[in-house]
Order: sequence, then structure tokens, then C-alpha cells
Amino acid sequence: MIKIAPSLLAADFSKLGEQIIHLEQAEADMLHLDVMDGHFVPNLSFGAPLIKALRPHTHLPFDVHLMVNQPEKMIEWFAASGADYITVHAEAVEDVSTVIDLIHSFNIKAGIALKPHTEADVLSRVIDKLDLILVMTVEPGFGGQKFMENQLAKISKIRNMINDCNIILSVDGGINAQTALLAKSAGADMLVAGTYVFQSSDWSQAVASLR
Repeated sequence: MIKIAPSLLAADFSKLGEQIIHLEQAEADMLHLDVMDGHFVPNLSFGAPLIKALRPHTHLPFDVHLMVNQPEKMIEWFAASGADYITVHAEAVEDVSTVIDLIHSFNIKAGIALKPHTEADVLSRVIDKLDLILVMTVEPGFGGQKFMENQLAKISKIRNMINDCNIILSVDGGINAQTALLAKSAGADMLVAGTYVFQSSDWSQAVASLR
């Protein structure tokens, strides 16, 4: 069954502890935490102290998505904050393999994210080291954008690349009940959804509809 990972970027930051409890009750599978530095993407979000404060409120796994320059300098912070997965952008690092090894050195699962213009081929040298691949179907930095259907071919290509490997293929950006069908048909294992879930009047129904 496909996994659903609500993105806390769309949450009410004044009620985060309460809201992640509700997401667990809505049968979300993972929580997606977008860390932005205002440089790699033109926005700021939150850092390791907030993630550490949230950790006691839920047993759901945390995928910490680092939309930052030089993420290798921050891996230790987010490992200590309670991350289960740390996902870095291929475009933000010079040596992807070394950064994956660094993440694994903290007993954290490693993911690589790809912006829309980045080809799937960049994964070929490290695919056997990965636990998660995140395909961005919007330009990263802001929530509420429209799903880019031209990314479906990339999702399908990566699905074929990973074959039966134990790697989660996650899709993030513009996910709703309609685009979820497209992403799943292309081969996605997990859907990251922010606005669609948090603006719904019934989070359980929203999560179920994405599945």
C-alpha cells in the first residue's frame, strides 16, 4: 500500500504538537519536514531545534528534507534531532556518495531529492546506497504549487532503475486526489502532501483519498 507523508510546511506552526498527533490518528505513514535556508531555495522554514521538540509527540518516522546549501555541515544536527530519514538534494552537494555515507554513519536512512530539471541519471552511481528517492514535481521552496506532469516520465524511469530494490520512491509537489493517481501510476511508493491535507476539513478522509 502506498505511503502518505504529510508535509508540515503547510501546518499551523502554532499548533504543531497537536496537529502531528491528529496526523497519526489520520493514519499518515511518515511526516515530511522541509528545512529551507533561504539560499538553496528562496524561503526559510525551521531547523533542528523545532524537529527535536516535535519528536516526543509522535512515533511516526520523520523524513527531514534538507533544501539547503552544504547539507553535509548540518547532517549531525538533524540526526541528533530525531530524524529517521535525511534527504538531501543532488544539486546541493559535490559528492553525493560521500554525503550518503555520512548520513548512514549516524544510523539514519539516506534519501536523495531531485529538482524538476535534474535528470534521473544522476542516481545511477549511488542507487545501491539509497533508502529513499524524492522526485520534486514542483520547484522547491513554496507550498501550494501546481503538479508538473512532465515529471511523470522521470518517476517511471526511476521506478525501472530501482526495480525490486528496497528503496522508497517518493513524490512531492502539487499532490491531491487527482495528481496522486498520476504519481502512483508512474510508480510512486510514497506521496508527500501539504496543502491538500492541511486545508481539508477531514484529515483522515484526505489521507485515505490519496491512498
